Amino acid sequence: MQFNAGDYRADFILIKSLLPHQKSALHQRSLALETEEKSRAERAMISQSEATPAAPASLQSFAVNPTIGQTSFAGSLRELNFDEADMWAEYDAYGETFDAGDDPEELARTQRKALERQIDTYGVWGGVELPASVDHADAEMLWEDLEYDEILTDVMRNTGPSARNLEEHEVFEPPPSGHAAIDELWSPYPSKLMFLLDMIDHLPRLRISSSLMKVILWLLREAGNKNVPSFYALRSVQKKLREESCVPTIHWMSPKGTPFSFNDPRSLIANDWSNPSVCSSIQRYAMIPPNGVISEVWHAEKWRHDVDRHVLSPMYDDGNRHFFIDEPARLKDGSFVIPLRWLEDSEGKIWAEAWQIGLGEDNCATICDDNVILISGLELMENMLDLQDLNAIPLWSRATINAGHPTRMPNPDRALAEGDPIYTSFIDVFGDDVSGNRSKSWNKHWNTYISHRNLPRKLLQQQYHTHFVSTSTHASIPEQFQGIKEVIETTHCEPVKVRHGITGKQIRFKIYCNCGPGDNPAQSEASGHIGGNGNHPCRKCDVGGSQKDKETDEGFHKMFLAGNARSAEQTLAAVEDQVKAACLGVAQTVKNLQSESGIKDAYTQSWIDALIELARNTQKAHPARSTSEIQAELMIWVNHNKVAIYNAFLTLEGFDVARDTPVEILHTILLGLVKYLWHGSHTSWTPAQKKIYSTRLQGTDTYGLSIHPIRADYIMQYANSLIGRQLKTLAQVNVFHVYDLVEPTRFALTKAVGELTALLWFTEIRNMNDYLADVDVAASNVLDIAALIDPSKLVAKIKYHLLSHLREDIIRFGPLVGVATETFECFNAVFRYCSILSNHLTPSRDIAYQLAHQEVAKHTLSGGWWTSPGGKWMRSGSAVRQFMGESSFLQALYGWPQVKTLVAGTVHLKPQIRSDNKKRLLPLPKLSWAETAAARALNQIIVPAASSTQWHACKNVIAESQDECKPGAWVFARSPLVNPDNIPVVGRIIEIIQAITGGLAIVILDVFQISGTRHELFGMPVLARRHDEAEVLAVPSKYILFQFNAQHDCHHAKCTASGERPVMQERTASRTAEKFIVHNEAARYILNTHALHNAHLIRAALPRDLTVPLPYALDRTAYHHGLAQELRLSQNAKRAKTAEKRKANATERPGSKRRRIDVDELEANDDEDV
Repeated sequence: MQFNAGDYRADFILIKSLLPHQKSALHQRSLALETEEKSRAERAMISQSEATPAAPASLQSFAVNPTIGQTSFAGSLRELNFDEADMWAEYDAYGETFDAGDDPEELARTQRKALERQIDTYGVWGGVELPASVDHADAEMLWEDLEYDEILTDVMRNTGPSARNLEEHEVFEPPPSGHAAIDELWSPYPSKLMFLLDMIDHLPRLRISSSLMKVILWLLREAGNKNVPSFYALRSVQKKLREESCVPTIHWMSPKGTPFSFNDPRSLIANDWSNPSVCSSIQRYAMIPPNGVISEVWHAEKWRHDVDRHVLSPMYDDGNRHFFIDEPARLKDGSFVIPLRWLEDSEGKIWAEAWQIGLGEDNCATICDDNVILISGLELMENMLDLQDLNAIPLWSRATINAGHPTRMPNPDRALAEGDPIYTSFIDVFGDDVSGNRSKSWNKHWNTYISHRNLPRKLLQQQYHTHFVSTSTHASIPEQFQGIKEVIETTHCEPVKVRHGITGKQIRFKIYCNCGPGDNPAQSEASGHIGGNGNHPCRKCDVGGSQKDKETDEGFHKMFLAGNARSAEQTLAAVEDQVKAACLGVAQTVKNLQSESGIKDAYTQSWIDALIELARNTQKAHPARSTSEIQAELMIWVNHNKVAIYNAFLTLEGFDVARDTPVEILHTILLGLVKYLWHGSHTSWTPAQKKIYSTRLQGTDTYGLSIHPIRADYIMQYANSLIGRQLKTLAQVNVFHVYDLVEPTRFALTKAVGELTALLWFTEIRNMNDYLADVDVAASNVLDIAALIDPSKLVAKIKYHLLSHLREDIIRFGPLVGVATETFECFNAVFRYCSILSNHLTPSRDIAYQLAHQEVAKHTLSGGWWTSPGGKWMRSGSAVRQFMGESSFLQALYGWPQVKTLVAGTVHLKPQIRSDNKKRLLPLPKLSWAETAAARALNQIIVPAASSTQWHACKNVIAESQDECKPGAWVFARSPLVNPDNIPVVGRIIEIIQAITGGLAIVILDVFQISGTRHELFGMPVLARRHDEAEVLAVPSKYILFQFNAQHDCHHAKCTASGERPVMQERTASRTAEKFIVHNEAARYILNTHALHNAHLIRAALPRDLTVPLPYALDRTAYHHGLAQELRLSQNAKRAKTAEKRKANATERPGSKRRRIDVDELEANDDEDV
């Protein structure tokens, strides 16, 4: 249209369909003009390339970002061309155009110009704006997302005379001058109403469209509310607030020429530091594990030892002076040290790993860098600046000078800090592909989220602390990370300045990446790996080979073990070799390198393909030139554009993508092992067996499982479409229900998978050596039994092999629940709501803007500080902060529920019951001691004057583990009896009572004994009554330790589905009956060690011989060699059968063009990547 604009303005809007238009003379004339314009552009490009011959002509289509390696972030990180500058200049933050419209003629002219601009810029067909990538024939799909807004618009237009013209009444009346105090309370909003409107407009999971917001404003005016702002006034306030609160959106052109937008991660992390509600939880240093218990990433080896210490927070502020690593410091005893790494203990005290400085006879100082000592921060007295002022810096010995230690003095970070405290913030970078549609139609977006890893795991599990960075329908995750990485690296030379939320002092921070959680394909892509179907299928090690190699005894055995570890440095070197080989123009050489190493970086591959094509074209154009000469010329261009060509994940300082993409338990365990096991179990069941299983599953005792209510019929009906939440339930309880429904080998695998799953969901590790030993055996059992069922799966499914890397990831990051992706996956719903209400033309920009608005709203509501345009720090008014702080409902809507520590031993009374007429509450029943179950307790003496005290019944008690334990729950408790060994008692809560006077709370337990041997079938501890006699114990409420799950031993008691009850439908008993399990009287239960909740506490409380995993195969090497022989026989039989079938097909159709494949060629293909 832009080539024939005049005709289009006159005729285009009259066309009603696409096909007639494409056949029209108007369209043909436009195509001719477009072709002529492209020819002129190509001639101009050739002229320009001749003037600058350094860049190869065939690579001109790849738009290398001119700002790479530079640092400038003034809204955009690069120079915009004329068209782009014009496009951004016309942008309105909310996609709306507003006009007062007093002059009808001027309004008509404006509307005509707007329509013409839409036609010229976007294309309008039948009144619908369509993205360039959308087929006009599929316009109805876009209408689905716009239908909601259109319905509301129609409602507004047809509400009758009482609904006066909205535009006439969209006038914001400022509040009277007497309301100045209220304005200050609700700042930065003009009024409380404006605050409330902005608040509901940015609810993450309850998105409001512009049309619906206009309806809300109209309703407020119709209801008689005063000072209701216009829609324009609301958007203006929101825009101003966003600009002042500074979560900028950066518009970026990737080196491949793909435009996208992303929110500045520096601002997202700065908001945490400047928020009083968050900054107190930020962990600045690696922590010494309290009593050896590892629960957070800063307890684990990466922060403690593995990562380069210069990446960690470099300084310690004692309140008067700053001590930096690599600088000399004097202790109070007069000795000198060189701090190396700052540590913190559980009490908040600062420690340092340090080198001692020894003085020789010649008064020269030598740094003893072969021995690291631990010193308290309280022992430090003078830093390097003090020593310089006192002229007390020692003269260094020759050995110390040769070691290079003085060259690092003073620490370069001291100059960057400029007198401010400076710290390091780590982030986790998550990338995934997500559909932007609410329908089943797939609308693929690549999304990048981050979380602030300096925060504890309990906070990171909240939606509030998951931050959107970018999305694109065109740029992959590594391509998006090119821009994000450049922003991150600017903090290394220009640390971000921010006001500390509590102290009010200015601090600075740098950003580094901690790890890259994600599903296995995303992690492989970020790692520059060929993928799970390659000959070397593991991104973390070099295990593998050709298909034939994997079937040998040695090759098959290696699939059960971790191979030689990969590293980002080695991967980058391999990719560089491939790029160099590509400059020779031989694609097969590059392919061979990729197959042999398992390294094929998806981001760099497009450059490799372009270089191969360019080398070939150059050879054809200049036959006299040698291949080495052409290669050298191309490598000059490659070396000049390294930053653009190579994957940014491979070159990020402090981040080893091969080691820092840990095994992700959601996708590898639940959506991998558990799903494989479930599919292999239920697919062979008959309808009768499915009914048996469904009945058993519905009868599961869910106390102590922390799961959603079980819907057994739904799980069985949609058995092939279960999600992680349902698979997590099956992993914990399936072993009790399938013991006679599957073959013995698969039942053994069910036990092994349940045991491993429970171990991997530990929230804290109390003994690392024992824990790692248990995980090793449990993972080996899963692999060995799965291979016995189908050895080919161990070669084909990379998720099995990844179990061999659990040990190294646990050592590096601590409990793997800390690097799980459930929170990121849940955030996809927030993204999707923004995608649905975007304009669908520039989704990357619009979604980034909307989620930046949400970040501003969260920061404002929670009382964070931000800088005004004048540089002054400000925060929201007291009324705004109080509103958010007191409303648990609003906190839940924003994904920020306050984590409150409950007091152990607290009880809650049962609720009062209403009278028959529902008009008044009846008083709580008063119970005498004889009316309670405590009257049967063996230790009634625990309660003095119990018989004369009256009691209330309670609904729950808070355990030390913060569990809310109800009657019927199984618990461990400290014994109230004389117990020299402090052995806890185990029992089921019968009743919880509290004295009416005095507040004494008692928990009555039905006590059980733990058998000294495991269950003969399930391999778990058995709970039984001593001598089959009931034993009741009264325990003070504060003695309850934690809750656990136990299941009735239906296998031993021969329980059957002999009960019958009506099916509940619409919360009403229907006339349809269903069977249910009736437990026989045998008081024998099984302590469920497959339960994920409190799994670490259960194993700490039980004797180790009752919980330690028992190896399935003692001689694993011989066991694997036997399975490899079976694998070769089965695979050779499959190959022969396939070859025979293909030969038969070729023989039956001799004239067919289908290529004939023989056995030798089929075997040759086994050496290639799948």
